[in-house]
Amino acid sequence: MAPCLFLCGDVMTGRGLDQILPHPSEPRLYEPVIKLATDYVDLAEAANGPIARPVDFSYVWGDAIAELERVQPDARVINLETSVTTCGSAADKDIHYRMNPRNIGCLTAANIDCCALANNHVLDWGEGGLLETLRTLSKVGLATAGAGANLAEARSPAVIGLTGGNRLLVFAFGMTSSGIPRAWAARPGRAGINLIPDLSANSADAIADQVRGVQRPGDVVIASIHWGGNWGYAISPAQRTFAHRLIETTEVHLIHGHSSHHFRAIEVYQGKLILYGCGDFLNDYEGISGYESFRSDLALMYFASVDPGGGYLRDLEIIPLRTRRMRLERVPQDDRDWTLERLNREGSLLGTSVVSHGDASLWLKW
Repeated sequence: MAPCLFLCGDVMTGRGLDQILPHPSEPRLYEPVIKLATDYVDLAEAANGPIARPVDFSYVWGDAIAELERVQPDARVINLETSVTTCGSAADKDIHYRMNPRNIGCLTAANIDCCALANNHVLDWGEGGLLETLRTLSKVGLATAGAGANLAEARSPAVIGLTGGNRLLVFAFGMTSSGIPRAWAARPGRAGINLIPDLSANSADAIADQVRGVQRPGDVVIASIHWGGNWGYAISPAQRTFAHRLIETTEVHLIHGHSSHHFRAIEVYQGKLILYGCGDFLNDYEGISGYESFRSDLALMYFASVDPGGGYLRDLEIIPLRTRRMRLERVPQDDRDWTLERLNREGSLLGTSVVSHGDASLWLKW
């Protein structure tokens, strides 16, 4: 039986979302314009109505919880783009995300299995903040990939058991093109993330070496990559070549790309799924003006069924949701139609399309 994997893009439970949870962090920010995390809550309320605070831990997931219960995926993988810490000092950058460790129930409420951490916010509160993040996630049984107390830990995959005795291996990688400072790279004796220096063949081959050192027959392997800018649909030839090489030269079965604040095109190459940009899933951008045409208020749930024998994609169900009052809710018909049109427009360049099924689901065709 093909395992079903739940994937989504950036889960940013810090800043404004942290403020509506039961144990908010100290709200002071170090941003050029906004100085209090509570201001992001005010913007959301001005846009769509009041939020009764504090909310319970499952609140921000909203209708996504029911979809997860319906599908019952074998594994649930997110890109956690937030430090989970009360310690450390703010890094020398404009934007900092952190969630109070006492709000970790926000992640366990959705029964998340794995957090990819190789991104441009996990070290917002320094090495101390990263180490507390790792400890906090470990205490509640959340597997991590892409960051660690040293280089070996950062390169190690998350290992999740699947039905039938097979395993899911999640390797996570970050790139400076997503805003990750090069200095955040893990070293043999220093905490940090699993940083890819570039999109060269040598970098792809280095990933292949990491995979081969761990993989066993029957494993399903995900490469979770934080790459590229926040806005725009363009997928560079270098990105496609790199993704294709990972599939051709390694046993990577699925590429889980993220960093863009909105979804990007989907490709199936040699039978393997490539999500170039999953888009944001949970964030506190509600009510902020700019880039409205990209519809970053829309979030997609990806349910991929993958053959453990060869990692080939069996099917991909996509559930569109939208953010209202810092909570995910089902989309109206016009938003689902917009999502379908945009996925088809971008996917046509890569040989994919989607069709609607029932009231909520979109299904990939290739």
